[in-house]
Amino acid sequence: MTLDQLNALTTAEFTATLGGIFEHSPWIAAAAAPARPFADVAALHAAMVTAMRAAPHERQLALIRAHPELAGKEAAAGTLTADSRGEQASAGLDQCTAAELAQLRALNAAYRERHGFPFVIAVRGLTRHQILAALAHRIENTSEAEFDTCLQQIARIARLRLEALLA
Repeated sequence: MTLDQLNALTTAEFTATLGGIFEHSPWIAAAAAPARPFADVAALHAAMVTAMRAAPHERQLALIRAHPELAGKEAAAGTLTADSRGEQASAGLDQCTAAELAQLRALNAAYRERHGFPFVIAVRGLTRHQILAALAHRIENTSEAEFDTCLQQIARIARLRLEALLA
């Protein structure tokens, strides 16, 4: 799909096409649609991030919670979205050793217990070892700092997904 084609869609089609860019949160695409036409991917991404940032705290929290845990129960059950599955595989999370998987699951549980939402990181370009190190490090941050970091990471994930869709 091209940006011109995307700009020409109805609001419903635009929302359906971009509904998964922000994990299970088509409301972001719907909120960005009125800003069309977009001159480039950066402008589209900026409009979507603005919509995310303008949302009430509870809606942002729901967005963070819509993200699956890395190598978590969704991965084990095969219920990840195609985007999430590809992203996690690109980082080698589908090739964790039993010890790495146990460490990742324990860190995920500790992170969720401490902060009340899952650890979110844009995994593309990272190794599973870098992801484990980031998770171990970020667990110690305040929940307020992690909330903002998660939103930043979600924006990065969205940018990468938009670039892939509109390449």
